[in-house]
Amino acid sequence: MTLQGGEPLVHPEIVRLVSDTTATGISCAVITNGWFLPRYIEAMAAAGLSRLIVSIDSANLAEHERNRGLEGLERRLFEGIAQARVCGLPVQASVTVNRLVGYDELPATLLHLGFDCVSFSYPRREPFGSTSLVYDGESHLVDLDRDELLAALEAIGRLSKQFPVLNPRVSLAEVARFVRGEPQAVPCIGGHKYFYLDWNLDIWRCEAWTEPLGSVFDLDRIPNQREACNACMMACYRNASMLMHAAVAATDAARSLAAGQIGAAVSSLFSAQRGAVTLRTD
Repeated sequence: MTLQGGEPLVHPEIVRLVSDTTATGISCAVITNGWFLPRYIEAMAAAGLSRLIVSIDSANLAEHERNRGLEGLERRLFEGIAQARVCGLPVQASVTVNRLVGYDELPATLLHLGFDCVSFSYPRREPFGSTSLVYDGESHLVDLDRDELLAALEAIGRLSKQFPVLNPRVSLAEVARFVRGEPQAVPCIGGHKYFYLDWNLDIWRCEAWTEPLGSVFDLDRIPNQREACNACMMACYRNASMLMHAAVAATDAARSLAAGQIGAAVSSLFSAQRGAVTLRTD
């Protein structure tokens, strides 16, 4: 489970939320702008935090501070990330593709701040149904055209040779096909293996879905959403779908075999093999 916002470190019970999550056996991560990181990171680590994720907008930290409206943020990031590393936490940068990034300079900035790896998310243009979104998809910084998006994806691919990038290359390629309007290879696992929980404790197939599936307290009774969907390019869903595709297909094949559905099992096994080959080419 990843606790996000808005800014989760302004929640007065953030340490307890981490503690209660990990007490159930769920791995807990937090994504933050880092302003309050020096105040809370040691307590969250002691509460069982498993991963720290920090938002970064630009390789130019002065530009990043101006965009965030937080003068002195670099110092707080440096201090908080250093404390996280002392606590043994992996620290991940989260970068939304935007016009400020500066991909060639980004690895040096991330190394300077002490990050272990980086993940990239993509601008979202589709309408949203969830009530807990706090950003504007019409911002000039993220309102990129087709060619700008494709250039950014290529830049991320080049950057991965200099610094660890968590976006699989096959996922980058799939998103590029989406941007070009080409057929998609792997359906989203949102609503089946991956869910969005809003601040009303409603479960959604994803943030872009038109309506919630129901309360989180009814999750075990909500039918799996297996309809193939590739309507957006949200990185967390795209990456997870790519990485889990072969395993999900193999599981489907095993269940079909157990039910005596030979044709369905063969179809699922073929899909699993195709997914495994795709991942090996990464």
